[in-house]
Order: sequence, then C-alpha cells, then structure tokens
Amino acid sequence: MKTDVVVVGGGPAGLAVSHELTTAGRDHVVLERGAVAESWYSQRWDSLRMITPNWMARLPGWEYRGADPDGYMSAAEVAAYLGSYATSFGAPIVAGTAVRSVRSRLDRFEVRTDRGTWQADHVVVATGAGGRPRRPAVGGRLAADLTQVCAPDYRNPAMLAPGGVLVVGASATGLQIADELRTAGREVTLSVGHHGRLPRQLFGRDIWEWLEQIGWLSQTIDAVPDAGRARREPRLQLVGRPGENLDLGVLADRGVRLVGRVSGGSGRRLRQRDDLQANVADAEARLAQLVRRIELAAGRRVGRDDVRPVDVRPSARDTLDLRAAGITNIVWCTGQHPSYPWLDLPVRNASGAIRQRRGVTAVPGLYVVGTRFQHRRDSTFLDGLRHDARDVITHLGAGSHARAYRLAA
Repeated sequence: MKTDVVVVGGGPAGLAVSHELTTAGRDHVVLERGAVAESWYSQRWDSLRMITPNWMARLPGWEYRGADPDGYMSAAEVAAYLGSYATSFGAPIVAGTAVRSVRSRLDRFEVRTDRGTWQADHVVVATGAGGRPRRPAVGGRLAADLTQVCAPDYRNPAMLAPGGVLVVGASATGLQIADELRTAGREVTLSVGHHGRLPRQLFGRDIWEWLEQIGWLSQTIDAVPDAGRARREPRLQLVGRPGENLDLGVLADRGVRLVGRVSGGSGRRLRQRDDLQANVADAEARLAQLVRRIELAAGRRVGRDDVRPVDVRPSARDTLDLRAAGITNIVWCTGQHPSYPWLDLPVRNASGAIRQRRGVTAVPGLYVVGTRFQHRRDSTFLDGLRHDARDVITHLGAGSHARAYRLAA
C-alpha cells in the first residue's frame, strides 16, 4: 500500500495532524493500534477529569461548543469529543492496527504493521508524550504479595487489595489518586518528589486564563535557559473541579501522610529521602514567581487566603515499614518513559525521546507531534497541539523532504 504520509497514532496529536493534512489535500492514513483516542478509554482512572477547562480543548478546525465551557471533561467525554472531531473531517483512520516497524527503504519509509505494510514519503509520529510507565527498580525488590499498580492501570479504589496505600508521585495524577483513596476511607501515604503547584482560580478567573494571558503557555523552548530541564519540569498539582484547590496542605488536612521521595528498599521496607520540605519549598518558590506575574497583569495583590502556603512536617524516620504502616498496596504515579520500540531510525537520544526541532527530525521526511515542550510549553495539551501540527505540515508542505535539522543530543 502506498500513500504520501503515514501518521502513527489516532489520539489528539494524530487527529490534529490529520486535519491539517486533509485541509492541505495530502493523501494520508492514520494508523491506530486500538480505537480513536484509545488511551483515553484504556489508560485513565474512572473519576478522572481534565485539569484544563473545556474552552481550552481547541484543535485545528474544532473547539468546544457545549453548555459548560468552564467545566472539565471526564476521560470518556474527551474520548467522545475526539471521536466527533475525527468524524467532522473524515479522518482516514485505520483502527486496530499496531505498527511493528518504521524504517527507511529506497528513499521512502516502510511502515510495517500487523495488518500489512505501507510505503510513504513522510511519516509523522503522533503517539503523544506518554509511553512505557516509569516504575522504579525498587518495585521489583519488594514483597511479592504487595499489590503494585502503575497509574495507567489504576481505575478505582475497589481494584486494590484491602489495607493502606502508598502513592508514589505527587503531581496531578498522584495527588488526585491519593485524594480519591483517602475519600474512600483508605489510609494513604504520599511520597512527594518534585512537583508544581497552582491554585485553581485567582481573582475569580481559572488559572489557565491567567497562564494564557501572561504568555506562560506560549513560551517557546528557545526562550528558556535550559531546554532539557524545561522538558523535565514537574507536572502541575491541579484537580478538575471548579473552584477547588487540591494541594499537599489540603491532603494533609484530610489525613494523608506525607513523606519524601522513595530512594530504595526491599521486602517490606522502603528508604525515603529527607527532602519533603525541600521539594515543597521549591514548588512554593516557582509558584510565587508565577503569582507575581499574574499580580502585575491583574494590577492587584494576591491575599494569603487566595494562595494558602503549604506547611508540611517531615517524617523523623528515613525508613518506611510497610507492614507497620498497614500498607498493602503501592500505586506508582512516577510518569512514563518515551517509548518507540518500532522506530528503526537513528533519531532518539539517550533517554529514548525523539530529537527534534519544531517537530522536524534529523531524518528527512520524519516528523513528530505531541512531545513534551516540543516548541511551546503547551505542546502536550489539547490546546497546544494545533500549533505544533501546523508547524509540521507547513514544513512538510513546503517541499522540505530533503531538509532536516542538525540536532543536539
């Protein structure tokens, strides 16, 4: 089978690219291993809601038109939203098709799948910022009868074994899962690493309105002093419930025990670093910088009640005895590694991420969309994908097949 462009991935990134290709009149297919927006069905917990408001669900040629623009879509609603988007322009999706390899062959790309092989002049990798769950090696050294679940496989409290739960990771995912488990009556311990903190609202407006107004979302990777560090910056602590702040202080008030990062262990004992206060202080300092920019934009000062300082008390112990704490479950909310095992081309760096500049790789004709901080800070949000998709299709459409970038590792 032959086509001009093969797009790998039928989630929001792949659909944004497909829309732009359709508008440009380019022959293409979108290969998706499951259904459209598969990960929103199969890798999200039941109660999940977006942390960005509905009005931010902007994709090329598509925006939220429902009755609740300031609300937050559930995972099922996002999947339905993306399905409607695909239908709106007749996206040429080949569902249920797993890509086995992408390689160069005779000046074209050969894309092998479990349902046949495509020959294409261009390939766009649009599988998103996720990949293989990042589960620390210590998990393999713990007692076999502990229930261990990575965040993409967590659904609800009922799926866990009776007893307490250790949640490892305190960005949006870990924070919300810890809160859900505590609300369900579980004894919860939260291991806190680097994280970002934001209030849900300031001066009566959703925080994302302010982040857009001050240019935080549109900041480019070229404007930051350290691109690698920017792409590794911690995820934000937010919850998709109108007007509700959820941070470490709130969880502590609700009875969640806070400890530092897990650093090792075996059996039923885990070592923890004495870094809880340092991690909190770092998040508070970065929040203060953002709040100052918002204050300047608003012409007002934020009061203490608007952004309550987080004050935590560190554990006096450097070892967590799981048996003594009644912990029988661990939920690993430690992010994901980039994973492209089928990409047989020399474009990945030491961490497995695809080296790129504005979506263009060092291999002529190979592009990527949906990676973290790809060009703008909002590159992995639905709202930001439209910019990266447009950049890639502009380059592709300019006859730039022979022009690739020299990229640093």
